[in-house]
Amino acid sequence: MTFTLAGPDGVELSDEVSRLDVDQIHAWLKASYWAHDRDRETLDRALANSRPYGVYAPDGSQIAFTRAVTDLAAFCWIADVVVDDAWRGRGLGTWMMGAITDHLRGLGVPRFVLATRDAHGVYEKVGFGPLRVPVTWMEIDTRATRPNPDDFATR
Repeated sequence: MTFTLAGPDGVELSDEVSRLDVDQIHAWLKASYWAHDRDRETLDRALANSRPYGVYAPDGSQIAFTRAVTDLAAFCWIADVVVDDAWRGRGLGTWMMGAITDHLRGLGVPRFVLATRDAHGVYEKVGFGPLRVPVTWMEIDTRATRPNPDDFATR
């Protein structure tokens, strides 16, 4: 079942995969600090194996994107949150994140995580905060270019 929600300034949030402008999403990610090295094939696999959401302007063009990696039961990782430069500063990212977490909570997902270097304030507005017990989290990251912890401000 498709999820669609009307938002501010006539925008619309949708999880309809056929509406995604994958070329635009790839361009946004190539310009990001976290996915600048992600190729199109990898993006296609990521989209196929997650729940992508797009935000669309009144003219139908895509202006924002994120995806939820979730089992729809216990956990959700929010990834690849982008808002087009022309639409930033209007609260669109906050609205999008609130709408998506509300939608997924309604489907039974109780826990959400994400990673950000510079948008903590956006996510705090919809309830995100530091890990409750950070010492319990571990990772394996086999990418050739791992982020340097010194690149991230401590809070």
